[in-house]
Amino acid sequence: MPRIAIASATAAIELDEDLPPLREALDRAGIAHETLSWDDTTVSWSRFDAVLLRSTWDYTQRLPEFLLWCERVSAQTRLINPFEVVRWNTDKRYLGELAKKGVPAIESFYIAPGEPADGFPQWPEFVAKPTVGAGSRDTQRYSGAERGPAAQHIERLLSQGRHVLVQPYLAQVDSAGETALLFFGGKFSHAIRKGPLLKRGEGPTRALFAPEHITAREPSAQEMATARQVLSALPFGPLLYARVDLLPSPKGPQLLELELTEPSLFFVTAAGAADRFVLALRERIAARV
Repeated sequence: MPRIAIASATAAIELDEDLPPLREALDRAGIAHETLSWDDTTVSWSRFDAVLLRSTWDYTQRLPEFLLWCERVSAQTRLINPFEVVRWNTDKRYLGELAKKGVPAIESFYIAPGEPADGFPQWPEFVAKPTVGAGSRDTQRYSGAERGPAAQHIERLLSQGRHVLVQPYLAQVDSAGETALLFFGGKFSHAIRKGPLLKRGEGPTRALFAPEHITAREPSAQEMATARQVLSALPFGPLLYARVDLLPSPKGPQLLELELTEPSLFFVTAAGAADRFVLALRERIAARV
């Protein structure tokens, strides 16, 4: 019987809505499992056939420590998704790499520590956020007339040694919402609609993640094609899980984020989703890929 560790964070275990259906699906599949905090130094990770990254949501504040942990675990057992994927995906500068490959990603302007905080392009509305972040933490929406406050926000992040991403705000999300497409083992499983998170004049959330309004959604043919284009552009083979987050625009769907590390998978929105995930997991463990 395979045995896996589900890696979470102490503050996230009770908040992760994917955990209960995942555990139930693992039980049905006869896969032994334990849910553990990734930074628990008493855990011997080598006793598991695989370590599944699930809700390690505090890594954004401790990325070097988290990546070192991922590297150590990878030397002891199988990390899912693999370490090289996590290292690439935990910094949103990957969006620039994908855009160079022709992926329709939202235009992105990057600012590094030491660079001017106000050198980003003129947009009617825009969003500023750290390149390493999740759950809309330290993310804020601004109007074109708010470049001053935005620069102060950016300068604060830069002073902490963080890189910053500035993007135009795609206003269609206010009415249409965001579409996230979930793929397990390279196969499409389901999709959800996420309501708009960033309200004008509202400061960035201080919580582990911003509250979200999630409903099931049938993706359009164009959204499906865009998601597959994103996945085909990856420098990695098919992964156990991938979440492609798209925003609507006059030019068609555009990539907002590609979640390959610890995404919410919204199992409860689609019948059989957790079982599909566990089937792909079992096949991956058996094939040792």
